[in-house]
Amino acid sequence: MMPATADREDSAALSRRTFLKASVTAAGGFALAFAVPSRSGAAGPPQANTLNGFVRIDPDGRVHLTIPMVEMGQGIYTSHAMLLAEELEVKLETIVLEHAPPNDALYANPILHEQSTGLSASIRGFWLPLRQAGAAARMMLVDAAAQRWKVDPAKCTVKDGVIFDPSAKRSLAYRDVVQAAAQLKPPAIDQIKLKPPGKFTLIGTAPKRLEAADKVRGRTQFGIDVIVPGMKVAAIAISPVGGGKPKQVNQAAALAVRGVRQVVVIDEAVAVVADHTGAAKKGLEAAAIQWDNGPNAVVNSASIVAQLKAGSETSGAVARNEGNVEQAFAAAAQRFDTVYELPFLAHAAMEPMNCTVHVRKDACEIWVGTQVPTVTQTRVAALTGLPKDAVILHNQYLGGGFGRRLEPDGTLLAVKIAKHVDGPVKVIWSREEDIQHDIYRPYYYDRISAGVDASGKPVAWHHRVCGSSVVARFAPPLFKNGLDFDAVEGAAEPPYALPNILVDYVRVEPASITTGFWRGVGPVHNVFIIESFIDELAFAAKQDPVAYRRGLLAHNPRALVVLNLAAEKAGWGQPMPAGKARGVSLQFAFGSYLSAVAEVAVDAKGKVNVERVVCAVDCGLPINPGMIDAQVQSGIIFGLTAALRGAITIKDGRVEQSNFDSYPPMRIDEVPRIETHIVPSTENPGGLGEAATAIIAPAVTNAIFTASGRRIRKLPIEEV
Repeated sequence: MMPATADREDSAALSRRTFLKASVTAAGGFALAFAVPSRSGAAGPPQANTLNGFVRIDPDGRVHLTIPMVEMGQGIYTSHAMLLAEELEVKLETIVLEHAPPNDALYANPILHEQSTGLSASIRGFWLPLRQAGAAARMMLVDAAAQRWKVDPAKCTVKDGVIFDPSAKRSLAYRDVVQAAAQLKPPAIDQIKLKPPGKFTLIGTAPKRLEAADKVRGRTQFGIDVIVPGMKVAAIAISPVGGGKPKQVNQAAALAVRGVRQVVVIDEAVAVVADHTGAAKKGLEAAAIQWDNGPNAVVNSASIVAQLKAGSETSGAVARNEGNVEQAFAAAAQRFDTVYELPFLAHAAMEPMNCTVHVRKDACEIWVGTQVPTVTQTRVAALTGLPKDAVILHNQYLGGGFGRRLEPDGTLLAVKIAKHVDGPVKVIWSREEDIQHDIYRPYYYDRISAGVDASGKPVAWHHRVCGSSVVARFAPPLFKNGLDFDAVEGAAEPPYALPNILVDYVRVEPASITTGFWRGVGPVHNVFIIESFIDELAFAAKQDPVAYRRGLLAHNPRALVVLNLAAEKAGWGQPMPAGKARGVSLQFAFGSYLSAVAEVAVDAKGKVNVERVVCAVDCGLPINPGMIDAQVQSGIIFGLTAALRGAITIKDGRVEQSNFDSYPPMRIDEVPRIETHIVPSTENPGGLGEAATAIIAPAVTNAIFTASGRRIRKLPIEEV
């Protein structure tokens, strides 16, 4: 996922407060608005126990942490709480987690420049600001206690939310001084004292996830669980062909179904509103909708691929051009040229798209799980004509995001329907609507070439990326000179020493298919292509694939370390039975280095079984090793599902896949053993939510080649 435009209008200030903002330089050189409550007489109840935009302490001693990013299974609620608790000096179990309201001024991710959860940036973006927020609050609390005792605050100590005076004979809990602390001037950024890594007590450990107990007990409220008084439920049918519209709707038949209250017909969809889901679905079926498919009914997968192939034969916008590629090709001992293809992919999150909306004359209230609360608020305000502060958004836990909930389309559709409904209405997409009206990972048709010297080492490299541009649609100001920087991520900066390199991008937009971010768009496709092609060059040079890579990494010690660690832990070079083999891959993406070795069995009929995956990770300073392991496992399973069988195909303008029977996830008995080995590091943290999704496919396809001699240049594997 990439950031939306940085100059979008800031979210309206939270009611009851105004804020004093000071610039904070976050890790990696990004700036964040670190905000604290002002004492300027803002309207509404005073926030006497609020120390800054992240921290509030209750009279009973509980610490409320407003989480700036959304929880969609990645464990960020626990890791963010650890960052704050480390510097605030409180026990992790005393922290109460709260969803942040829409507010870019307070909660914009400093990497994305808006309140958006993506780009594997939740830790990268808030690693420093959350620690600063905790440390600043601690300093204010200590100052308040020191003033009461009339002692030097620098000589006071803190443990588990209790402040001790220099003699250690007197103590005050945070709750006893929070109101006085809230009246103090916050410390300047350069005065905030952070712990050195050697003093960490929480960071680097693996505590239990804070939200896990409620999930296990069924207490967690996801968007689909929302119930508000007087709520109706709507089932929805969207035009099966992009750009189509309803032509005929049997409203009388739908209204005859017991419990159905109304039928809403809008430009691209029909919704049946009822007292409960069963009635809404029956009413929708009874409506017997006929569609005007429009001009896109002739679109199919073959025509899209032909369009991409033609585009790939033209030169594109240059992402990187170093050395003299043409001259290097002319002088090369041998040249290799090939084409790789990757299909459209759906997100297929466990929780289908849904949104509950109550549109009133003077306000619009929304309950939804979204990765982009401020963008959603802005778009709804534009749709309804309401001021932004009249759009009240209650963010929920997400039952999976993967980039799908970066898009506000589901909320906007629900608002269009809710404008016709008296009272709140929950709009729920069926699984079929969810898969057939996704915003898909682009189809890529890439050409890649290399010239090698007599030893087989690459001396010329040309990678042409060809596909639709997510950035051009999602954030037009960031699409510059015809270049989608997300589409070339992982291609423009491969980890290897390539003295003459040209990477360019050709934009080709398929008719009627909208593309979007899919758990690491650029790296997920580029790592597959580069690591597959590097393997081809290694075998052509009759060199071991790991040794070949080592020869290209003298300049890149962190990449070399993860490659060697993965190879060592996997037993690289040890013999394997006939029909089984190991494959390797390496990448740098989202600020982290990963290497994976996959052990794969290929039977006589060509069926592939991935038995084991060993992954080495250097993601900088490990915040929570347990969460790192979970992220690696989930990313590998997600990426492996796509590599083995993920493909969205188009026939007569319609998506052919509709549910988990035709777009199947991996089942538990198919999942390989996964091992994660973390490299100790003191570097600033990198991201992991998307990284492991990219690493797995080439490790598997490279192993398939070694086991069977079958080179896979087109995914998914099961269709080859």
